[in-house]
Amino acid sequence: MGSYVLRRLLQSVVVIVGVTLVTFLALQAGGDPTYLFVSERASLEEIEAARRALGFDRPLHEQYLSYVGDLTRGDFGQSLSYRQPAMEIVLEALPATIELAIFSMFIAIVVAIPLGILSAINRGTAWDGSITTFAMFGQSIPNFWMGIMMILFFGLYLRWFPISGHVPFLTPLLAGDVGVAFANLPRTLYHLILPGIAVGTYSLARNTRLIRSSLLEVLEQDYVRTARSKGLSERRVLIHHAMRNAWLPVVTIIGLEFGFLLGGVVVVETVFSYPGIGRLLFAAINQRDIPLVQAGVTLLAGVFILLNLLVDLVYVRLDPRMKLSEGRA
Repeated sequence: MGSYVLRRLLQSVVVIVGVTLVTFLALQAGGDPTYLFVSERASLEEIEAARRALGFDRPLHEQYLSYVGDLTRGDFGQSLSYRQPAMEIVLEALPATIELAIFSMFIAIVVAIPLGILSAINRGTAWDGSITTFAMFGQSIPNFWMGIMMILFFGLYLRWFPISGHVPFLTPLLAGDVGVAFANLPRTLYHLILPGIAVGTYSLARNTRLIRSSLLEVLEQDYVRTARSKGLSERRVLIHHAMRNAWLPVVTIIGLEFGFLLGGVVVVETVFSYPGIGRLLFAAINQRDIPLVQAGVTLLAGVFILLNLLVDLVYVRLDPRMKLSEGRA
């Protein structure tokens, strides 16, 4: 177990380096960010002096090696727009994004499980057809388009839900203000409904189809037919025999769902003016705030890699036939 975790951590370092390199080169291709530090009336001499002071006059490989060296010391640089440490700004926006991702994940899992099971055990019926059609429909709609339609209908026309804003829950909770956090919880959930559905619908549809196909495959296995032949009730066969093995591919997807949702909130947060990492990175990219973008992307990559490792360990726990030495990813 220890050697497997160590090997995966070393692989994670390689992935993080690759992420930082690709992000660095992509942002550098957009032009010189020096102008963010100088006024519009700055002279050529002042611009050149600022460029030298910021190190943007050096070759790209030197700039990147300097950046990686700072990362090893936990220094992600100063935001060009906010004039504050980039990682501090990203961490301030992280709780709001985690709240949105958890809420979306709740929708994507809690609703998908009964829908997938209902579709599988009623294969070929109207229930199956309706759920399958809904799942295909959900996977076909871009989340930003769904967000806009929900804003227009549920927010502006019916006026049932707010179309923007956020009431913090995790931020006061992490600060020790438990009373404030739970007092905010109803309003937090109220503001999360529209963006949460917009983010989670695709995952809900995908998980429904995955659970259905996985369960259908397991229900055709010999050991399930044997359990039925013993006179066990269909409910017992489903819960104690079929679902236990049908969960294996589902756990893989669900375990990584949180990472996918974190990476998929950029457009939705922008549509709903939601103050999370997605909206922050979108603005940072437009402003060419290189340190802020790199800090946000690195943090999201780290979260995704950690979740990937945890999923592997859970997978091995559920399926003893899988040896850690073989590794899935």
